[in-house]
Amino acid sequence: MLHTIQNDVLKISVAERGAELKSITDGDGTQYLFDSDPTWWKYSSPILFPIVGKVCGGKYRVDGKEYALPQHGFARTSDFWLVDASDDALTFALESNAATLAVYPYKFRLEISYKLIGNEVKYIWRVINTDDKEIYFSIGAHPAISCPIAYRENFTDCYLKFNRAEKSSRIPLAASGQLSHDRIPTLDGTELDLNYDLFKGDALVFDDLKSDEISVCSRKNSKTLTIRAKGFPYWGIWTPAQGGAPFICIEPWHGHADYEDFAGELKDKEGIHKLAVGETFNTEISFIVG
Repeated sequence: MLHTIQNDVLKISVAERGAELKSITDGDGTQYLFDSDPTWWKYSSPILFPIVGKVCGGKYRVDGKEYALPQHGFARTSDFWLVDASDDALTFALESNAATLAVYPYKFRLEISYKLIGNEVKYIWRVINTDDKEIYFSIGAHPAISCPIAYRENFTDCYLKFNRAEKSSRIPLAASGQLSHDRIPTLDGTELDLNYDLFKGDALVFDDLKSDEISVCSRKNSKTLTIRAKGFPYWGIWTPAQGGAPFICIEPWHGHADYEDFAGELKDKEGIHKLAVGETFNTEISFIVG
């Protein structure tokens, strides 16, 4: 089921499945999110929880016991329920249950909210520890932004604009989907021209960006979409490796895929979050239409 809210500038739709943002449109009907065409990718903006990326061999360990999780966890394929709605805001929730506990041995409540403020969509996350012990998790966003945004333009007309000058190397992904320990120089300045060849080796993964805003822009049109994410230590940038897809994913993460040689427990994983009993992890992202 889809839930829709709008203000004088924007209209958004959110699905109960995955609490996934499915659409952002402006007053002239421009669509800023990919439409989930399964020819390319069946999502528009999934939430990544309780892991980001892939764990080695699809398996991970907690207190010596092995569990299995698919890439990016289970939240994106889980049914949330609507817990609060107003003219300009929606909040959805997912709680641990028998199915989640079988693959992730922690009790939690995950709340996902959307709020419209002018030309901005605030995307708010709350992870609540409802267990009687510390819990460990990663969480991330994976929005697929229309690229190009304007009709009858091309992917190669577009570029990414960073709000701070970058001198950064990406962490390449191994064929298995895990991070390698290599580095490839990728960013130099405030712009990155887009072409499909950039993504033949899968996503561009960064752990040292100074920027907290990345905008999808065009050389031929003034329409933009900016992702603002303050305090996120990792970012991914992705479009399907085969080329031709009409979108680019700008992904702020708290956590990342396993390194290809990682053999520790979940609590030892780089970038993992620890949450004490009764505590709440809060963060937010903004989608800003320009």
